[in-house]
Amino acid sequence: MSSTIRTTQFSILDRSRTREGHPGAAALRDTVDLARRAERLGYHRFWVSEHHSVPGVAGSAPTVLAAAVASATSAIRVGTGGVMLPNHRPLVVAEQFGVLESLFPGRIDMGLGRSVGFTDGIRRALGTEKDATEDFGDRLAELLGYFAGTQTAHPQVHARPAEGLTVPAFVLATGAGAQVAAAAGLALVIGDLRGRQKMLDAIDAYRDAFRPSGLWERPYVVISGTVAVAGTTEQARRLLLPEARSLAYSRTHGVFPPLRPAEDGPAAGAAMSERERGFYEDAQRGHVYGTEEQVAEELGTLIGRSGADEVLVTTSSYDRPALVESFERLARVAGLTARE
Repeated sequence: MSSTIRTTQFSILDRSRTREGHPGAAALRDTVDLARRAERLGYHRFWVSEHHSVPGVAGSAPTVLAAAVASATSAIRVGTGGVMLPNHRPLVVAEQFGVLESLFPGRIDMGLGRSVGFTDGIRRALGTEKDATEDFGDRLAELLGYFAGTQTAHPQVHARPAEGLTVPAFVLATGAGAQVAAAAGLALVIGDLRGRQKMLDAIDAYRDAFRPSGLWERPYVVISGTVAVAGTTEQARRLLLPEARSLAYSRTHGVFPPLRPAEDGPAAGAAMSERERGFYEDAQRGHVYGTEEQVAEELGTLIGRSGADEVLVTTSSYDRPALVESFERLARVAGLTARE
């Protein structure tokens, strides 16, 4: 086992992906169940995501789901990957995380993203626009100011019970967002693993520009991506096929559908246009997958090149037992210590 893996934290981000033939409520219960398993396996954090009006994702209210996860666990850190700040007022976000931190002290993480709804209709329903990402830095400063009691955007307004509490903050980013994280002195969560050189360049720029803050004294880098581990390379690759098919469909039909079994893919004769097949094949590239030995070697190299402090795994698949087994195998690869 690589020494770099043994000194690196491993965490899970679950997107509450829906599966064909299963109601959305089942996806949310699967998320909570996976969090319990992740805690027993020794993972460091368990995060949930925010998506709106997406048929393939049940996780639309991350702070609500984070509360459910925190209630069902006792030791693992719980957070969001992330709350999309352009969709919300900073005061409300501060209040929500203030409540979470008050109920589950010392276990809550505040992961924040810059994305907006992916269609005009969703953005209108959220009360935002495509250019809402441009003032992300100002919204972030306002949000952090509510915790510190120093915000000036709205004089005499205080976030209760957030004011005075310390909640670690992370910025989910690519290139531009990495600079915002550095300027604010926050931790950086960056992916995906398919564009590795671009990711490494953004990490270097983040470290060079980082300014220490009251939340983070030094740069903290979390690399995020898909990791699948199985008994054979082919079994691990099959875990990735349902998500690849769903992504390809979304790129060509404008709808992100629930996951279907791997055997329902192109190899089984499912109809797929040439353009869709191109997206399907592209969606399978750049991930980390294979046997425990293969994944250990690749992750060790990636962690060594990036100097990452933590790996946040975002794997989704139709086959839940195989997915759970993948996380169990990854825990062995990472040398995690199981909790009783």
